[in-house]
Amino acid sequence: MIKDYGGFCVELLKAGFSVGGGNDEGVFSLLKQHGDSSLRYHTGDPETDPWEWRMRVLNERSDIAYSKVFFRKTGYITREWYPYFLAVRRGGRMFEEDYESGTISHFAKRIYEAVTENGRLALEEIKRVAGFSREEKSKFDTALTELQMRFYLTMCGEQRKVSVKGEEYGWPSTMFCAPEMFWSEDVFTEAARIGADEALAAIEERVLELNPLANEKKIVKFIKG
Repeated sequence: MIKDYGGFCVELLKAGFSVGGGNDEGVFSLLKQHGDSSLRYHTGDPETDPWEWRMRVLNERSDIAYSKVFFRKTGYITREWYPYFLAVRRGGRMFEEDYESGTISHFAKRIYEAVTENGRLALEEIKRVAGFSREEKSKFDTALTELQMRFYLTMCGEQRKVSVKGEEYGWPSTMFCAPEMFWSEDVFTEAARIGADEALAAIEERVLELNPLANEKKIVKFIKG
C-alpha cells in the first residue's frame, strides 16, 4: 500500500500512468487501488497529503508529467509511457496543422502562442498576455483544458506573485509550458517511431494489466482523450 510520497513515486513508475486522485473513472487510479487509508488530502503535509504530490513530482522529478490529460481531469504519465500517449493524441502533427484543419479553437491558439512565445507562464499571466477578459473565463478554461488534452501544453510547476520588494505573496499559480520544453527531444523522437494504432494497443494492454475489470469504452476514451 502507498503510505507516502516516496512510495507513490515508486508505484507510479511501475504502473506508468494513473488518473489523478481517488476516482478511477472506470479505468485506473493508483491511489484508489493502492492508497493507504492513512493518506489525507489538504493537510499540507508533503509526505502524506496526495494534493501536495502533484507539484512535488513536477518540481523535484524529471520523469513524471502531471496535467489535465484524462477525461478532462488531471492525471500522471511517466517518461516511459508519455511517447505512447503523444503518438495517439498528436499523431505526429504540429499545432499549426491542427489549427488550420479546424480541430483547435481560436481561443486555444491565443493561449498556446502566449505560452510558447514566453517559454512558460503562470495561469494569471497567460490570461493577461493572451488578452482574456473576465467575460471570457469559460472560453479560457475550456481552451486551456483542450490544449492539455491534445498534449500541446502541460503543467510544469507553480509560481507565487512577487512584490516590488522581491517578496513572494498570495496563493501559488500553476505554470504551463509546451511538452517540448518539459521533456527532452528523445521523447518526441520515440513518439515519432510509434504508430498511433500500435501505441493505442500497447496502452490498452497495460491498462488491463493494471485493472482487468476496466470498462472497454472508458479505456478508449482514456487513451484517445
